[in-house]
Amino acid sequence: MEKSASSTEASPATQSDVDTAHNKEEENADQYSSKATNKTSWKNFLVMNIPAELSSAIDQRDRESSPIRHRKLVGNFSDFFSPTSTTTKQEFTHTINKFTLLILYLFIARWCLSYISQFTFRIVGLRISAKLRLAYLKALFSLPVGVLDTLPSGQASNTITTTANTLQVGISDKLGVFLQCNSLLLVVDLGYEFRTGRHWRHIWLAERFFTSLNDLLSPRFIPELDYECYLKLRRSYLRTVIPIIMKMTKEVEHADEKASSIAGEVLGSIRMIVACGAESRIAKKYSGWVEESRKRALKKSPFIGIQFAPRTIVVVLSSVMMIAMATSQTAAPILAAAAAANAATDFFAVIDTPRPDTSGLKGPDITAREDLALESITFAYPSRPHVKVLDDLSIKFEAGKITAIVGASGSGKSTIVGLLERWYNLEKQEIVIPPSAVKDPKAKKDEEEKPLGTSTPEDTEKKVHIDPSGSVRCGSHELKAIDLKWWRSQIGLVQQEPFIFNDTIAKNVEYGLIGSEWEKADAETKKKLVVEACKEAFADEYITKLPQGYETQVGDAGIKLSGGQRQRLAIARSIIKRPKILILDEATSAIDVRGEQIVQAALDKVSEGRTTITIAHRLSTIKKADKIVRSRLPWYLILLFGSMGAGACYPLQAYIFAQLISVFQYTGAQLTAAANHWSLMFFILAIGAFVVWFGMGWASNTVAAHISSTYRQEYFESILRKPIPFFDAEDNSSGTLTARVANDPTQLQQLLGINMAMVLTAIFNITGCLIIGFVFAWKLCIVVAFVALPILLIGGYYRVRYEIQFEKMNQAVFAESSKFAAEAITAFRTVTSLTLEDMISSRYEELLDWHVNAAMKKSRWSTIAFAASESMGLLCMALTFYWGGKLLGNREFGPLAFFVVYIAVINGAETAGVLLSFGPSEYRCLSFCGHGSPAESSAPCVTELESILGTTRETDQGKSAAEVINAEGGVKIELKDVWFKYPTRDIPIFTGLSICVSCRSTCAFSDHHADTGQIEKGQFAALVGPSGCGKTSIVSLLERFYDVQKGRILCNDNDISELDVHDYRKSLSLVAQEPTLFEGTIKENILLGVNESTPEESLHRICRDAEIHDFIMSLPDGYSTNVGSKGVLLSGGQKQRIAIARALIRDPKILLLDEATSSLDSESEKLVQAAFERAGKGRTMVVVAHRLATVQNADVIFVLGEGRVLEVGDHQALLRKRGVYYQMSSLLSGKSLKFKLTNRNDLTKDDHPANIFQCQSQALDR
Repeated sequence: MEKSASSTEASPATQSDVDTAHNKEEENADQYSSKATNKTSWKNFLVMNIPAELSSAIDQRDRESSPIRHRKLVGNFSDFFSPTSTTTKQEFTHTINKFTLLILYLFIARWCLSYISQFTFRIVGLRISAKLRLAYLKALFSLPVGVLDTLPSGQASNTITTTANTLQVGISDKLGVFLQCNSLLLVVDLGYEFRTGRHWRHIWLAERFFTSLNDLLSPRFIPELDYECYLKLRRSYLRTVIPIIMKMTKEVEHADEKASSIAGEVLGSIRMIVACGAESRIAKKYSGWVEESRKRALKKSPFIGIQFAPRTIVVVLSSVMMIAMATSQTAAPILAAAAAANAATDFFAVIDTPRPDTSGLKGPDITAREDLALESITFAYPSRPHVKVLDDLSIKFEAGKITAIVGASGSGKSTIVGLLERWYNLEKQEIVIPPSAVKDPKAKKDEEEKPLGTSTPEDTEKKVHIDPSGSVRCGSHELKAIDLKWWRSQIGLVQQEPFIFNDTIAKNVEYGLIGSEWEKADAETKKKLVVEACKEAFADEYITKLPQGYETQVGDAGIKLSGGQRQRLAIARSIIKRPKILILDEATSAIDVRGEQIVQAALDKVSEGRTTITIAHRLSTIKKADKIVRSRLPWYLILLFGSMGAGACYPLQAYIFAQLISVFQYTGAQLTAAANHWSLMFFILAIGAFVVWFGMGWASNTVAAHISSTYRQEYFESILRKPIPFFDAEDNSSGTLTARVANDPTQLQQLLGINMAMVLTAIFNITGCLIIGFVFAWKLCIVVAFVALPILLIGGYYRVRYEIQFEKMNQAVFAESSKFAAEAITAFRTVTSLTLEDMISSRYEELLDWHVNAAMKKSRWSTIAFAASESMGLLCMALTFYWGGKLLGNREFGPLAFFVVYIAVINGAETAGVLLSFGPSEYRCLSFCGHGSPAESSAPCVTELESILGTTRETDQGKSAAEVINAEGGVKIELKDVWFKYPTRDIPIFTGLSICVSCRSTCAFSDHHADTGQIEKGQFAALVGPSGCGKTSIVSLLERFYDVQKGRILCNDNDISELDVHDYRKSLSLVAQEPTLFEGTIKENILLGVNESTPEESLHRICRDAEIHDFIMSLPDGYSTNVGSKGVLLSGGQKQRIAIARALIRDPKILLLDEATSSLDSESEKLVQAAFERAGKGRTMVVVAHRLATVQNADVIFVLGEGRVLEVGDHQALLRKRGVYYQMSSLLSGKSLKFKLTNRNDLTKDDHPANIFQCQSQALDR
C-alpha cells in the first residue's frame, strides 16, 4: 500500500491528558529556548550590539542627570525668590544661560548617540532576521522528508514570512527603545549598593516627598517607598506577568498559523474551491481558527492592563519625571520582545534539530552504473507509523535496463521512489517539531461534549507501531553510505504531478543541470543543452510559438502552461543532465495521444544504457521494459476615556509637582501642612492613573483583537470571492496573497492595540500640557507652542517620510524573498531530487543580502531624522529655559508658573516624539482603510484594504440558474463565435470557436474555420486534441472561471453570463487533471461544498462507485483519516478517486472531467469509467481526454487543434472519415508510426504529429 493517510485527530482525552500535553508543550518551549541559547552563536549578536547598547545607555544617562539638574535649579529659584535672597538678576540670568547651554550640549550629544543607537539596532535586526531566515531554509532542506511531513500545513512558509517579521521587529527598533528606557534601571540596580554621593535616595525632592507620604500614611500599610522597593516590585512583575503574556502570545500565534496554513492551501487551489462552491465552507473553517485566536487574545487583555497599572503607580508616586517618560514607553517594546521570543522558538525548533549526516562516498569512488536493490524492506511513513506501506519487499533493478513497476493505486510504487531518492530513511526518525498546544476548534468542541474519562473500544485499542527495516543498495554499498547530493545528482526524476518554478522556461530546464558536470558551463553551452533537451521532450514545438520563446515566464507553479506542457518541461529538465538513473513516475500521464508515443520514444532513447525505473498505470507505456460587523462601542468608549485620563495624568502631575516645589518657600508647620496636602494629591492621582491606564490597556487589546478578527475574516472571504483572473496576475500569486492575508491584519492589530492607545494618550497629553501652560504663563507658552512644537513637527515629518520609504522597501523586498522561499518549500521534493538546495539557498541569500545593504543605505538618512526628532525635546527645554529665565528675571510670573510650563513642555516634547514614532503605522492604517488614493499614497501597504475589498467580485446577481439548469434530461451546451484569451497572455486561445446547433453532422467550416456541432442534453461529449489546443480552456469557460471577450456560451439557450454565478456552479462538478485535496479528513474532502449532514449510506455508495471505499475502510481511522496538506499522505491514484467521489456526490447536472482517470491503474480506470457512464445518465458529461479508449463510448467527440474544432462525430464516424482522429487512433495503436530512433530527426516530416495535424487541417480547410 502506498502513502495512506493517518488521523491527526487524537482520541478523546481526559483532563489529566490535556494538562500533561500543555505541560509538555511548556517543556518543549523551554527546551527549544535552551537550544537557541546554547547552540546558536550569540557572541556575534552581543558584539554587534555593543555600540547600540552603549549608545542607548549613555543616551539614557543624559536623562538620568535630569533630577540632579532639577535639584540645583530648584535651589537657585528658591534663593532668587526668597525674601532674604541676595542673588542679583544678573547672577540669576547667568545661571539660566549656563543651564541653557548645558542642555544644548546634551541635545547634540543625544542626537549623535540616538543616531548610533537606532541605526545600529536597525541594521543588527535586519541582519539577524536575514541570517535566521536563511538558516531556517537551509535547516529545512537538510531534514528528511519524513520529518517535514509532520509539520502542519503551511507552517514552514508562515515561519519564514510572518514569524520572521515579528522577530525582526522585536530585536531591532523595539529592542533599542526598551534598552534605552531601562538602561537607567539597570545601572542603578547593578550599582545600588556601591554608589555614593548623588544617590537617587539623596535627591532632595524625592526624599521630602517620600517622607511626607510616609508621615501621611501608616507604616503598617505602606513600607518605605524608595528606589530599592521599586526595583524589587519591577523584578517581581517581570518574573510573573511577562511569562504569562508570552505563553498567551504563543497560543495566539499557533491559532494564527493554523489560519494562515488554511489560507495558503486554499489560495494555491482556488479554482477547485470555486468549482465546488466551497467558499463559505472554507471561510467558516478559516473563521474558526480566527475566532480561536481572538478568544485567546482577549484573555491577554487584563494582563496588558496590568502591564501599565503597577508601573504607573510607582512612576507617579516617585515623581521622577524622566523615569516616568522612559518607563511609559516600555510597554510596546516589552510586548514586541515577548512576541520575538516566541517567534524565535519556531525558528530554533528547526534550526537546532539534529541533522542527519549526508556525507559519504561519491565519484569516482563509487559509480551509479550498478544494480539497485531493495532488500527485505518493511516501511511505514513517520507521520503514520501504524500503517504498513511495504511489507518485506525485495526488488532488484538491473543496471542499464528498464524496470517497470505496476500495480494498483496505493500499492507502494511511489514509496519506492521516495526510498531511492532518500526522502525517507529506514531508520527510526524522531519527530522533532513540537506539537501545537492549540487544538482544532471543532475537535475541541467535540471533546467538550464528551464526558471526561469516557472512551470507546476504538479509543483504547493499541495500534501496532511499524519499525522500518531492510536496506537499499547500489551495488555493494548501502545508500546511506553514499553522499546524498552526489547520489541525487545521478538521478533524473519525472514526477506524476510536476512542479514548475515561477521563472522562465529556460531557467526551469536549466535547473536540471545542478550537480552535473555542466553546472558551471557558460551561458551559451547551457542554452544549447536546454534547447536539445526540450526538443527531445517535444517541448520545443510549443515553446517556439510563444512570443518570448524560452524566456517566457511560466507563472506561479507553471500556471500559464497547460498540464501537458508542464509535464514535457519536467521531462526536459530531468534528462538535460543525462542522468545515470532515470525514474519516471507516470511521466506521460498528462500528455495527449499526439505527443505521448513520440515522447515515449524519446524516453526510450534516453533510457538506453541507463538504469531506468518506470512507474505506470498504463501498460502500453512499459512494453519495452526489460524487466468589522459587530459594534464595539463600549470598548471604544473605554479606550477613548482611558486615553484621555492617561493623557491628563501628565499635565496634572506637572501642576502638582510645581505646587510641591513651591511649598518649600514656607517654613515650619505651614511647610509640613502644604507638603502633606500635595503628597495626598499625588496619591489620589496614582489611584486615578491606575484605573485609567489599566482600563486603557484592557480596552486597547480587546478592540485590537475584535478588529483584527473581523478584518481577517472579511479579508480572506473577499479574496475567495475574487474572479479567477485576479489570481492569474503576477502580483497575486498564492504565496503573495497568503503573506498578505497573514501580515496585513497583523499590522492593523499592532496599530489599533497598544500603539493606538499610546498615540491617543500623546495627543491628549500635548493638548492638556498646552492648555495648562497658557493658563499659568501664556507669554512663555506661546513661544513654546509656536516655535518649539513646529520644530518637533517638522523633524517628525521628515522622520515619518523616511520611515515610510524604508518600510515600503523593506516590505517589497522581504515579500519577494519570502515568496521565493515559500515556493521552494512547497516544491521540496522537486528541489531535493534536482539537488537545488545550494542553488536555492544561495539565491535566497543574495536576495536577503541585497535587501540588507539597500536598507543600510536608506537607514543612514532616515535615522538622522529619527534621532533629530527624538532629541528635539531637549531643544525645546533649552528654549523654555532661555525665554522663561528672562521672564522670571523680570518677575513677570513666579516659580510655580514656570515649573508648571517647564514640566508640561518636557512631557509634551517627549510624548510628541512618541506620537511621531507611530507615524508610519498610522499612515499604513489609513492606506488599509482606503482613505487615500493610490496616486497620493506612498506607504508600504498602499491601499491594501482598498485593493482587496474594493476589487470587483464575482457577481452574486443574475437570473436564477435553478430553472435553467435543473431541467430534466441534462443540459444542452452551445458555444457561439467565442473569442477568448487569458488576461495574462497575449496569444488568443479561441478566435471564433463555435459549437452550434445548426449543422451538427456536417463538417463545413465558417469564415473563422470553426466547425459546427453541439452538446445535446444528457450527452457524453468528449474533447480530444494535443496539449495546448484549448480543451481545458473550454472547461474553464464552462465553469465561468473566465468570461469570453466576444461571443456567447449557452446552457439550455440561456447565456451563462446572465446567470447567478454561484447558483450556476452548484449544478456543475469538476474533476481536474491534477487532483486537489485539502488539509482535513477524507470525509471533509469528499463533502467539500455540499451539506455536511449527507447520509453515510450515500457517502459510502458514491465512494464505492469511485472505487475508493475499500481502501478508506482499510485505514485505521476510516473516513476520519487525515489526508495531510494537499493530500500529501495519499498516492496520486487515491487522491484522484477521492476527487471523483467529491464530484459525484454533488449530483451535478453537468459533469466536467479533465483527464479524470489519468492517475488510475487500468483496472481502476475501467471500473471508474463504468461508474461515470452510470452517473452520466440524465446528465450532460463533458470529458477532456488524451486516451481515446476513455471516449470511445462518447455520444459526440470534438477534435480540437490550434484553438478550433477540426472534426466532430462519434468514435466510429470519425474513424470512417480517416482524418485527424483516425491518425490519433493510429498513433495510439502503433499501426501508423513505427519508431526506430537514433535521434529526433529520424521522424519524417509526414510522420511528425504536428505536421499530421497541420496537413489534415489544411485539407479540411480546402
